[in-house]
Amino acid sequence: MSWFAVRNFVCSLVCSVFVGICWNSLIAADSEQKLTPEAKAQVQSALEAFNGLIGGWRGAAQPVRGSNKGAWTEKAEWVWEIKKDSVAICYQIKDGKALTEARLTYDPARKLFLLTAKLPDKKTREYAGKLEGNKLILDSKAETDGFVHRVTVTQLNDKRTLVLFEKRPAEGDRFSRIVEVGYTREGTTLAVEGAGEPECIVSGGKGTMQVSYKGKTYWVCCTGCRDAFNDDPEGILAEAAARAEKKKQKKK
Repeated sequence: MSWFAVRNFVCSLVCSVFVGICWNSLIAADSEQKLTPEAKAQVQSALEAFNGLIGGWRGAAQPVRGSNKGAWTEKAEWVWEIKKDSVAICYQIKDGKALTEARLTYDPARKLFLLTAKLPDKKTREYAGKLEGNKLILDSKAETDGFVHRVTVTQLNDKRTLVLFEKRPAEGDRFSRIVEVGYTREGTTLAVEGAGEPECIVSGGKGTMQVSYKGKTYWVCCTGCRDAFNDDPEGILAEAAARAEKKKQKKK
């Protein structure tokens, strides 16, 4: 190999690593950024598309489609994380071999969903992507293993969800399956509008537990929303009133 070819290869490699580091740093910075009230409302509104995931799930993982070879079972729970200046949905997995936990949020400026995932080896991986129909498709940048990793979350209905893990060579364009986890619901689901079901005062999901404030009782859908309400009941009630008024105006 000529000196010029070696030089070009090294430059290309250094640039790829630098871009990957910048991308991952940008995503990490966005996911931890303190939000203004307006931005927080935008993030929460975008994440409400995943209200149907909130609750507990039983998962069956298959590395090979239609085969039990290498298969395992796991349990997962999706929980809202609503703080004073940040909003996310946490994905917590017990006995998982693809992920152990993850945090999903949204960047209103770039209109991208961001996922920070913790792997079984304690490393973290950053993904970014968009919601396409009922599929949330999230890709990482090329990593040191030479692959781009993808996670696709498909909400089939209120009782079934699929999470597919794939990868492709950094210079390739075809993804290959790593494993797909098929989840069956254990916990809550969305409140059906007009059906008289209790609605979460925080997220709009289906209420499963109650909280009280100043002698009044309200419904929440998960422990994350319960904690958010107890931390700032006045703020949550104000936000709920604003959402209700906005919904009312849309119907006119």
